[in-house]
Amino acid sequence: MVPSAEWTDDALVAAAGAGDEAAFEQLFERHRRQVARTAGRFFSQREQIEEIIQDSFTKAYFALGTYHGTHEASFRAWLTQIAVNTCYDELRRARRRPEHAIEDFDDNEAHEFAGQLRGVASDVESALVSRDLAVKLLARLSPDDRLVLTLLDVEGYSVAEIAALTNWSVSKVKVRAHRARAHLRRVVQRFL
Repeated sequence: MVPSAEWTDDALVAAAGAGDEAAFEQLFERHRRQVARTAGRFFSQREQIEEIIQDSFTKAYFALGTYHGTHEASFRAWLTQIAVNTCYDELRRARRRPEHAIEDFDDNEAHEFAGQLRGVASDVESALVSRDLAVKLLARLSPDDRLVLTLLDVEGYSVAEIAALTNWSVSKVKVRAHRARAHLRRVVQRFL
């Protein structure tokens, strides 16, 4: 039987798990943008985002047997967790390969950023008006800090949702967010 657009994610997962490649292709098409958006919050280069998409769906395909949906949004949440973990793994790998790290601020960017920060209230997040500058600032944080700030402040996940996505305790998420913001403030202070 050929999967149709009316099939639920759970029905497509069951068919894909039974070897129906068309069903998995439909899952890919249905959720590709969501995974790309998640990856885009962590990486700016198109190649990196495409790699995260491919890795996430490859991991999802091989883990279909572990998926047990209980409500309509289950597959989406399950796939988001895989994508977040894939991004986190790549952030940690990139941190160990400094030759692939995002370049430091050049003099013009540092001057522009300092100008943007002058006159802005102490709310660091409101000062990040340029995506490129924000990416460079976040790149200076540890993978854990970058992950928690991106999920909390950019994606808008709650502390409990982040704990579920990362398999961390709620306390760890709160502490990590506090420390990440403090570290980000110290980075920004260098430009004031």
